[in-house]
Amino acid sequence: MSASFEKHQKRRLISSYFSVVLSIALVLFLLGLLGMLILNAKKVSDHFKEQVVVTIYLKDSAKEVETKQLEKSLAMADYVKSTEYVSKEQAAEFMKAENGEDFMDFVGYNPLQNSIDVHLKADFVTSEHLEKISAEALNKNFVDEVNYDNDLVNLMNDNVKKISFWVLIISAIFTLIAVLLINSSIRLAVYSKRFTIKTMQMVGATKQFIRRPFVWKSVRLGMIGAVLALIGMAIVLYYLNKTFSELELLSNPVLMTFLFVFVFALGIVITWISTHFATQRFLNLNTDQLY
Repeated sequence: MSASFEKHQKRRLISSYFSVVLSIALVLFLLGLLGMLILNAKKVSDHFKEQVVVTIYLKDSAKEVETKQLEKSLAMADYVKSTEYVSKEQAAEFMKAENGEDFMDFVGYNPLQNSIDVHLKADFVTSEHLEKISAEALNKNFVDEVNYDNDLVNLMNDNVKKISFWVLIISAIFTLIAVLLINSSIRLAVYSKRFTIKTMQMVGATKQFIRRPFVWKSVRLGMIGAVLALIGMAIVLYYLNKTFSELELLSNPVLMTFLFVFVFALGIVITWISTHFATQRFLNLNTDQLY
């Protein structure tokens, strides 16, 4: 009978520890993913901003030397990420591939213009900078027109600001929820040992002596949960970096290492604090209040 009871208690204890580790791992994993989102939010927004194209259309009278000089000066500018010269023949081939038919068969000639596609650095993709760049290009007498989607730029910048604000709010809320969930799991685990705590206290053990094994046990569980969370984060990060290689998510390994260390440390700190206060609560209760 006694052996059966001990096995039952052991199974309950293992189940309790498993639920604590699982809850810590899941919460830290989600918190880590949110951290990766925050760290890479600017990189993602910069990637989309740099897809905006400023097209400089050249007059047919433009000389080759003038075109090359303009392209070279743009490539050397601080605000330009890359440039690409597109001849009218290349533009016609692109339109033919897009539409599936050769429009020149109907028109009889190529009405398109030679152009230079300019990709700006993300920090310069604003209406003010685009207007300034457009004005500078139009000062050239061989430039016919400068075209870009100003409405898209304004919408993109507004959305980036809104998303950044809400991500910060959600991060704060989620961090609070994470702390509460882990704290709840730890308190349930300590609750199952409340009679042991009170028995040790009744035979003269000090609070620090009673608290120490519970704290160290919870810290070890927190470390195991944190390691599981880090493994999950590493798998997701590897998949995202492989799928969206253009975002270069691993271009700053120091920042990613800091995030992983932070998540691991958070698992230890939260479990330590939660166990400290949970054991303190039961140490301060009377025997009648344990039931």
